[in-house]
Amino acid sequence: MTRLVRPLAVLFSLLGLTAAGWASAPQARAQASMFSTQEVDQARFIIVAAPIGDGSRAQLNIYEQRSAQRPCYAVSGSRPAVVDPLLATFDFTGICNRFIDGNGYSLRIGTADLGTVYRLSVVKDSAETLLMAQPTRPDAGPEMVVARTGGQGNGFLLLVAEPGWRVMRRSFGSRALGHVYVYRDRWPEGATATSPSPEPAAPATKAPVDTKAPVDTKAPADQKGASKPQAPLGQKPVASGPQPVPPIPSTGSVQSTGSVPGKSAVPALTKTTQSKAAP
Repeated sequence: MTRLVRPLAVLFSLLGLTAAGWASAPQARAQASMFSTQEVDQARFIIVAAPIGDGSRAQLNIYEQRSAQRPCYAVSGSRPAVVDPLLATFDFTGICNRFIDGNGYSLRIGTADLGTVYRLSVVKDSAETLLMAQPTRPDAGPEMVVARTGGQGNGFLLLVAEPGWRVMRRSFGSRALGHVYVYRDRWPEGATATSPSPEPAAPATKAPVDTKAPVDTKAPADQKGASKPQAPLGQKPVASGPQPVPPIPSTGSVQSTGSVPGKSAVPALTKTTQSKAAP
């Protein structure tokens, strides 16, 4: 019997550790990255809003001029500047790089690799075209404007990065990889990495509620013949209307400690010293 129990205990222990590892993996990937970054010559990269289909929508393209053998693109005009993607007309192997989807680029801020919780989307409005960093889950962070065209136009348009944003290359150790980051050193002013839910306030003294019974969240209008709510078992019914305020005891007081940003204020109760009567 002992020979059977020990292997089972080891097996269950391993299964528990494996399940815990899988459960925590997505959160770990969202918070840290095994990759690092390398600086690039910004003059060799352009960020482009590339039209899709009839041009009513667009997607992000990033072009890199790797060598001077022949130009990979041409830019003309301003606000918006129009891009001619010359690399589409020849075999640009070894001359140009083109990053056209999430396999080739992603968002990064500082050491946080945000490719799993943010997407880079090109959004058109009546005045211009914007490159937006949009969170894919509620607690990832705020929506951010990364680049803009400065005006509305058709075709391939140059996206000019907002202050603080630039292109960086992904690397693993000292080895450069075929992936680039739309990068910023830190979160924009007023933005935070996460939007945590507020912590619950200290519970007030209330009559217990029967959690098994269904609760109607709508407050019904006062109607004739409507039944009044009953007090829970073991408690006296609470009279309706204004109630007299009990006097504040002179032996003690309740003081507010103030609130700490991001946390609910918890009242601190001062201890009451009660003298005993002489026998």
